Amino acid sequence: MQLNMLEAMEIYVNVVEQGSFTRAAEALELHRPAVTRAVQNLEQDLGVKLLHRTTRQISMTDEGEEFYQRCLSLLSELNEVRRLFSGTQPPKGRLRLDVPIMLARSIIIPALSDFQNRYPDIEIVLGSSDRKIDLIAERVDCVIRLGELDDSSFVARRLGSAGMVTCAAPSYLAKYGTPHTIDELMKSHRAVNFFSNRSLQIMEWKFTVDGNIRSIKIPSSILVDNSEAFLSCGLAGLGVLHGLRPSLAPFIASGELTEILTDFPPPPKPVSLLYPDRRYLAPKVRVFIDWLYEVFGPDAQL
Repeated sequence: MQLNMLEAMEIYVNVVEQGSFTRAAEALELHRPAVTRAVQNLEQDLGVKLLHRTTRQISMTDEGEEFYQRCLSLLSELNEVRRLFSGTQPPKGRLRLDVPIMLARSIIIPALSDFQNRYPDIEIVLGSSDRKIDLIAERVDCVIRLGELDDSSFVARRLGSAGMVTCAAPSYLAKYGTPHTIDELMKSHRAVNFFSNRSLQIMEWKFTVDGNIRSIKIPSSILVDNSEAFLSCGLAGLGVLHGLRPSLAPFIASGELTEILTDFPPPPKPVSLLYPDRRYLAPKVRVFIDWLYEVFGPDAQL
């Protein structure tokens, strides 16, 4: 069986450094004829003579000396690549992430110092957006997404779920009143609504009514496509908000927002991690995934 070029190069380097085909064969735990054939095949493939052979010693030709130096360089580079990507080495490199804005602000960023302390050689490139990005086209290692997932070719792993809350600014409630039923909300109130694509498709609101999940759409006072605008509009009294509890809870606690419809709690929203379906995950991605599970905890309810 013919050896590949890298194996043949490694044999050639050993022959030169051992000064003998026999000693090289012993060092590599190969049969001597296999070592001889490897060097002969190299010379045939390259079309040059690499070694002068006598019964007592070998020496390199000029071409053999140049080839030896190139082999040393290439084999050293290969060993460095193996070392860098070995699972036994500390993870390093640039890790590209994409996280919904409110989750990034309320959950991920506050915990990131722990990850950086553990893995100081990993540089995080954190994209925070509320749009569905193309992982492959944008060269992102993994994304965190909220809500039910569409069918995809990516690996999806459930991290937990995020609680939802319905609330409004006191100035809004003073002007329009406080709704006490879902029907009253739909009939007499306006929402700060989220849209997810260019068609302005409005995201549904969900409530638990008599043990069942009821999905509705509230007329909009304004449509937004990102969490920062969503929060700002709610604080400005432009409409009712229906959003993530972890991000809105501080404003409810401070009195800037008031929780409403507490008898009809929204069901929690799934939080999932997506990454390309690869047989081998880079160490930097694997440790980040493991760390995320620590942050969210088993069956996390945020």
